[in-house]
Amino acid sequence: MTRRSPFVLGAIVSLALGLSTGAAYAYFKSSGSGSGIASTGTTLAVTVNSTTGTVTTPLFPGSTGDMLVSLSNPNSYAVTITSITLNGTVTADPGHSTCTTPGVHVNSVTGVNVPAGTNTLDIPSAVSMDASSSNGCQNATFQVPVTITVHKG
Repeated sequence: MTRRSPFVLGAIVSLALGLSTGAAYAYFKSSGSGSGIASTGTTLAVTVNSTTGTVTTPLFPGSTGDMLVSLSNPNSYAVTITSITLNGTVTADPGHSTCTTPGVHVNSVTGVNVPAGTNTLDIPSAVSMDASSSNGCQNATFQVPVTITVHKG
């Protein structure tokens, strides 16, 4: 090794430290800007057109079935059902007048998409029948009054 070697080595180390410090400073002091788009508005009320849903799957004690509902979504975008609740008394079709205890309940259903406009939706597993159902309810078609809550998205 020559006498210059320590000086050259020291100069290289100093240069490397200086460059890395400058790069770190530039990294932490950098900034930027940009733009974005957002929209606001009020979701218009979605209405249940006939105030009742029709059970489309034959029910028996312990089973679940689908329910057909007619909705009007006046928004220009789809909305999502967040809840369906019973809003009155479940009734059987007129041919089943001895169906005094239907035992039909509305199930917790969420996440069903309601497109813009007027739509008829078959909501899967929306209703169920329990063991309290009277024998006169066999093979009946049920009308189920419901309230449906939705949100944008």
